[in-house]
Amino acid sequence: MSKLTREEIIKYDREYNQHPWLPGGVSSIPIEKGEGIFFWDYNGKKYYDMSSQLANVNLGYGNQEIIDAIKKQVEVLPYIAPAFASGPRTELAKLLVDLSPGNIGKAFFTCGGADANEAAIYAARAYTGKNKILSRYRSYHGSTMGSGNTSGDPRRFELERPAATGFLKFFDPYVYRSKIRFKDDTEASAYYLALLEEQILYEGPDHIAAIFVETITGANGVIIPPDGYLQGLRALCDKYDILLVCDEVMAGFGRTGKMFSFEHWGIEPDIITFAKGVTCGYVQLGGILISKKIARFFADKPFQYGLTYSGHSLACAAGLATVNYYLEHHVLEHVEEVGKVFAELLDALKTKHACVGDVRHIGLFGAVELVKNKETKEPIVPYGRDPEMIMAKIHGLLKERGFASFGRENNINVIPPLIITEKELREAIRILDEVLTIVDTKFI
Repeated sequence: MSKLTREEIIKYDREYNQHPWLPGGVSSIPIEKGEGIFFWDYNGKKYYDMSSQLANVNLGYGNQEIIDAIKKQVEVLPYIAPAFASGPRTELAKLLVDLSPGNIGKAFFTCGGADANEAAIYAARAYTGKNKILSRYRSYHGSTMGSGNTSGDPRRFELERPAATGFLKFFDPYVYRSKIRFKDDTEASAYYLALLEEQILYEGPDHIAAIFVETITGANGVIIPPDGYLQGLRALCDKYDILLVCDEVMAGFGRTGKMFSFEHWGIEPDIITFAKGVTCGYVQLGGILISKKIARFFADKPFQYGLTYSGHSLACAAGLATVNYYLEHHVLEHVEEVGKVFAELLDALKTKHACVGDVRHIGLFGAVELVKNKETKEPIVPYGRDPEMIMAKIHGLLKERGFASFGRENNINVIPPLIITEKELREAIRILDEVLTIVDTKFI
């Protein structure tokens, strides 16, 4: 608990902290505490955490089993260098491999999602001996040099001056925004896969190490692939000897009702990257899961990527408690059940509100896309530009009413903690409904 007053926190935060993605001097709301799916500011205002912060606080605040695991580990061995073996690191690695598809052989731990994707870039290039990394527009994989250049949204621009070499982009199957009216998912998947295969041929399969995808595009609008797309992507990678990397940083660990979201489509990635929900933010942790064939490659070769805090004992103890909590408390089953209500509530918003062009949802992973006109699908703000700060004002209206979330471009992401009850969900969506009524009359 900080000894500073609310006013001191605001003052010192503005003077000494540089917040990511924001200009200096921005005043942020000081937060005092959290419990369950809620957090409170220093004025006592309660917020529904409807984005699980950054889609990572999956089990909410105050989870005693995770807290107890952290307390116990910090007393025994808070840290040991990566070259040593430790109980928490070993147990968690085995548990994650056991929960993965049968082709997965080993885990390598990092501090978060960005460096997990950096590790995946390294592993893919080292294993294949090839340089090019293909990834999608609208994606976000992190803001380090490699992960930032793998990302496809505008946040990569500063990292492209000059750009790291070998990073190429292709378009994802964003069916709602496509100018082609596909008759079904099969047709949409075939169209986008054909475009990608043509690009693979022009880039040269012998030069492409890996294709990176957020299995479900996360921060940029929860864009769910049409059925058949990921299976086709797996087939293309097999055909041209390219590794498939599934970024499960946001979609993994129960968010969609499965431990990993690619399980919905029955595929096996060569590399899985993870973070966020593996510890729910209680301690920083990320990592990659590599296939057995990649693990065999490194059996007699050094893995030339390392971090001081790789496999941090405290973080792995938190991760072990977190993943076991998902399993022992049947969190995935809860997500499937409450997810049905979630889907009904979001679908009702689309029917009711003139400003809602589309809603997308799977498990407790959702987004509401705002438009000026449902027929033309004209977005409420031009892509990449919001001169009147319309979306910021809309998010501000939500926050004023105690609905905390975030969203890129025209989307309001709705990503609540996985422990949310049906009652809490209905109460929170009622706030969103109220704000969308204001948007209907004042912003379109």
